[in-house]
Amino acid sequence: MSNVYVIADNIVSPLGLTAAANFAAVTGGSSGISLHNDILLSPSPFYAAMFSPELPAGYTKFEHLLISSVSEALSQSGIDITSPRTAFLVSTTKGNIELLEQQRDNPKVTEQMELMVTARKVADHFHYPGTPLVISNACISGLLAILIAQRLIVSCQYDHAVVTGADVVTQFVLSGFQSFQAVSPEPCRPFDADRKGVTLGEGAGTVILSNRQDLAAPGAVVVKAGSVSNDANHISGPSRTGAELGTAMRLAMLNSGLTPEDIGFVSAHGTATLYNDEMEAKALHLAGLQDTPVNSLKGYYGHTLGAAGLIEAIIGIRALQQQVLIPTQGFEQLGVSMPVTVIKKLEQRPMRHYLKTVSGFGGCNAAVVFSLRY
Repeated sequence: MSNVYVIADNIVSPLGLTAAANFAAVTGGSSGISLHNDILLSPSPFYAAMFSPELPAGYTKFEHLLISSVSEALSQSGIDITSPRTAFLVSTTKGNIELLEQQRDNPKVTEQMELMVTARKVADHFHYPGTPLVISNACISGLLAILIAQRLIVSCQYDHAVVTGADVVTQFVLSGFQSFQAVSPEPCRPFDADRKGVTLGEGAGTVILSNRQDLAAPGAVVVKAGSVSNDANHISGPSRTGAELGTAMRLAMLNSGLTPEDIGFVSAHGTATLYNDEMEAKALHLAGLQDTPVNSLKGYYGHTLGAAGLIEAIIGIRALQQQVLIPTQGFEQLGVSMPVTVIKKLEQRPMRHYLKTVSGFGGCNAAVVFSLRY
């Protein structure tokens, strides 16, 4: 199998406008989560990772985040986005759902909210001539988009792929999680005994992939194999056994030619809900990864939905390149029934591979291995 390299990346979030700035903030212990009191979003104060970038005329916040992130990544890459050998993928969970709140009397609002319409608008901004691909599979969307792009390149359908994703905090999204009583009254605490639920966040992430080794800088990361599964347990509740996520983890390692002992760390989904973290702990055991260092980045970014897999994969890539384990913000005491090795402090460690996992509503799961090129 030919190598697929990560040749450029970007994160736009409350922690910064570049991947480097975001990685510096995370390794410095900063969090984008703060208390908000916005009655247009919620009648009561809530914690979230939100920010208010200046929006250009004619674009929504969601669209602006995508364009900003892609623009920065493209500037690093040296590829031509207008080439027919370049794929363009957009991942999101809810896209322009904010228009439903802002333009309720607009008869065309439903059309404007369609994900392909938004993807086409963003693609047109970059004069992309082809048809963009929309990946929307709940909260695994971002990582799934990376895996699909990798497979498109390996199968020789494209030489390069621009993979971007974003989501924003809206009344629709926030009220939905509140209706489940899943929103934490404090910043989230993944895997902790006193965790009280999820904290939402917003942002965008972009990776640019290529099969050209000459475009990959020294120390570049390769997207290895991945796997997707569905536990078919419940529309909003994960598997109680973790078997299906565990299977995705095992297959991602197996198809990458690796064993659990080869994995330097696992970047988990870690939403800090009671059921998700318990399920993930069981999955780690089933995959033989119970002794592997594991973290969740939700305490820094909140849950950014369809962008989470991208944003967190990028931070994981940077951590792999810098040979550093990133602690789980908010974690103090283990609160899952199957013991796992949650990272508690910043630590240097030699490693060549890491595993990124995500899970989402509807029972979807994904896992992808990222490896240093030598």
